[in-house]
Amino acid sequence: MTEIIIDKRYCGPPNSGNGGYVCGRLARHIPSAAEVTLRAPPPLDKPLDAIARDDGTWELRDAGKTVATGRAVSFELAQVETATLPEARAAELLALFRPDEHPLPHCFVCGPARKEGDGLRIFAGPLNRRGQTPVLAASWAPDPNLAAGDGLIAPEFLWSALDCPTGFACNYDQQSLSFEKTPLLLGRMSARIEARPRPDEPCIITAWPTGRDGRKRTADAALHDEAGRLLAVARTTWIAVEREVQLGRG
Repeated sequence: MTEIIIDKRYCGPPNSGNGGYVCGRLARHIPSAAEVTLRAPPPLDKPLDAIARDDGTWELRDAGKTVATGRAVSFELAQVETATLPEARAAELLALFRPDEHPLPHCFVCGPARKEGDGLRIFAGPLNRRGQTPVLAASWAPDPNLAAGDGLIAPEFLWSALDCPTGFACNYDQQSLSFEKTPLLLGRMSARIEARPRPDEPCIITAWPTGRDGRKRTADAALHDEAGRLLAVARTTWIAVEREVQLGRG
């Protein structure tokens, strides 16, 4: 058993951890591609127990309450979308990023109210492409304060970077060229890291929706470096909730 504390810096909703970051923290105990399911809002600034089970899975617990579960998986995406750095930067201009319009303006990953070097400030917007499936993109140059002891960006921040763009992809309406305002929470995330970038290395994130089933919405994402090398991929499931639930009040 090891202890994990989700610092308030890494919030998603105001009073709980960003889903991708929390998944990435638990996934560090799994030496392969991992799938993490969030069972409850991860509390901030509170010791949580990461516990290895006999079957090889992991649990993140808040006292007797299971916050998340993780397991090793093997998966491939049906497609991997790419974009150039100029395309990603152009897409950002079409992102939903004004603090008065953003659903979670202080989110560690996508919050426009976060300062440079504090939040990731990843603003995914639609690429100007024809096709049945919309693709969102964003650029990201990881801050040096995200580096692990080996000098490369810590894995949990790659999980983080792939999280929120998929949520916006789930809510993008290609017909109206706008974002729906359905409140969403991350329910499950799988990720596989191929390589980790260095601080300040320009990266491109792409995300695209893959389906809807009732309250569930799914999307995939990829992270590439400027030269087009694949760094990581992710598969996500989001759950449509009431606004008060998204904010942790329901």
